[in-house]
Amino acid sequence: MNNTYRTIWISDLHLGSTQCQADVLLDFLKYNESEKLYLVGDIIDFWSLSKKMYWPRDHNTIIQKILRKARHGTQVIYIPGNHDENVRDYDNYVFGDIVVKNSDVHTSADGKQFLVVHGDEYDTIAQCYKWMAKIGSDGYDFLIWVNRFLRIIRRWLGMQSNFSLAAYVKFKVKNVVQFISDYEETIVSTLTDKDLDGVICGHIHHAEMKKINGFLYINTGDFVESCTAIVEHFNGTLELLKWQMTEASITDIETLEVDVDNRLTH
Repeated sequence: MNNTYRTIWISDLHLGSTQCQADVLLDFLKYNESEKLYLVGDIIDFWSLSKKMYWPRDHNTIIQKILRKARHGTQVIYIPGNHDENVRDYDNYVFGDIVVKNSDVHTSADGKQFLVVHGDEYDTIAQCYKWMAKIGSDGYDFLIWVNRFLRIIRRWLGMQSNFSLAAYVKFKVKNVVQFISDYEETIVSTLTDKDLDGVICGHIHHAEMKKINGFLYINTGDFVESCTAIVEHFNGTLELLKWQMTEASITDIETLEVDVDNRLTH
């Protein structure tokens, strides 16, 4: 059965990158509906595509599924990030029933107002040292690549397989932990002079919901490591979801793999 929400926020899908967990994302889109869907930046990874053309069929299916939701009445708002910053040139344009906005203010069912931005605008490294941000992105991609093999090994050893090497490194390296803290404080400090209750953002791939200086700071996470989303229930309650593949989808994948194996052996 599908879950239905008033609003869903997802970010940092990184379509066009080998790091995107497209199977989990497709499963999430299949079983979760909403009146409004925010795509909070880094949806298409033009940085990765500029280095190597990578666009498998399931990435195309994700785009088609989002467009289908828009055609069937879901209000889809695309807020570009730094990896798809070229889309920012089309602020307030409508493409295939999807509205592009560089930022937005969302009013929840209980009357709270939230600034919705990707968040790189508040990242001093991303704004002032783009070359350093790109090097950091390459290092992050390498950790995600290594993590694939670690997950296989951990599964063989009977250990928990959803271990994230990148997340582990983030919280073991003091400077990275400080960067996350500074980022959160900076983005919340901009709300002081505005009549807002909080901010909903992405960018740093660290899902979070917490109060900072009286404001609600919410980060959607990503569909590279954590596979997380923010949802708003019809009473205005906000919730952080960590999505895992449903049993039905896993069975479908296993059946498909068996069919492919049978075709290869006959």
